[in-house]
Amino acid sequence: MNKTVPRHIAVIMDGNGRWARERGLPRIAGHRAGVAAVRSVVEECARHGIGYLTLFAFSRENWQRPGDEVTALMELLDIFLKKELATLKKNNVRLKTIGHSDDLPPAVLKTLKSVETDTRSHDGLTLVLALSYSGKQDIVDAVRKICEKISSGELALEDVSEITVEEHLATKGIPEPDLLIRTSGEMRVSNFLLWQTAYTEFYVTDKFWPDFSADDLKEAIDEFRKRERRYGLTSDQMKAGGK
Repeated sequence: MNKTVPRHIAVIMDGNGRWARERGLPRIAGHRAGVAAVRSVVEECARHGIGYLTLFAFSRENWQRPGDEVTALMELLDIFLKKELATLKKNNVRLKTIGHSDDLPPAVLKTLKSVETDTRSHDGLTLVLALSYSGKQDIVDAVRKICEKISSGELALEDVSEITVEEHLATKGIPEPDLLIRTSGEMRVSNFLLWQTAYTEFYVTDKFWPDFSADDLKEAIDEFRKRERRYGLTSDQMKAGGK
């Protein structure tokens, strides 16, 4: 049994649209309702002493959604960042982003950078928003950076290792997730943190994201603490201090 709380929790916040459809509401209503769940989970993680919380807020594939929905999502993100700054400060939360955030509308990007700057000195929970993020693209970007260094002579081919790749991913300096939570019952990773979740424990709930509460987070953490993380070893090896 793993008795410690996860140092890093990642979340695929799925089901906003279906939550809204079940209630006869437009999809954006589900996204608005999901904001309350974000606030609840952020505050609960801060209380639990979780070091990092990464939320899959907007994928690169999401740009292909209907234009009016994308516009509404960007407006909602801008409002969220402005309104939740006080909550982040109150809970000593630092905001970081991963992904191609330069794809965001200029006004939203400006707000994002401002909140990152305003919370830079916070040393509690680090909230990582994955925005315009793709796990495959993250790996491609890392490979390109490494190839450039090899081409310039800054790095030798034989020195390239797993650590080298990790140091060139968007998540450099962030520990790999211990626990990945996915809401809405879907059983896939959806191009999220593909490299980083090699040994991550998965927890799937049928609840839609707007219905995911602090109690649900506690339940996920309790389940995580019951699991034995073997990293390819046997139980006996783990008991003998194999990792």
